[in-house]
Amino acid sequence: METTKFKTNIKCSGCVAKVTPFLNEALGDDNWEVDYNNPSKVLTVVGEDDKSKVIQAVEKAGYKAEAL
Repeated sequence: METTKFKTNIKCSGCVAKVTPFLNEALGDDNWEVDYNNPSKVLTVVGEDDKSKVIQAVEKAGYKAEAL
């Protein structure tokens, strides 16, 4: 399964809670995770190769993402 990583500005558990419904809708439950302890706030997505779909879901939640 392919893994894709994105640099984001999702910086805390509250931010993750806000973006969760958007990412779950676009990618499915348990197909993504955010490491907000990483300086780049890395969003890791499993099984989705459409980077624009991920970026749009993050932006819809009010955050930014760019592919690494």
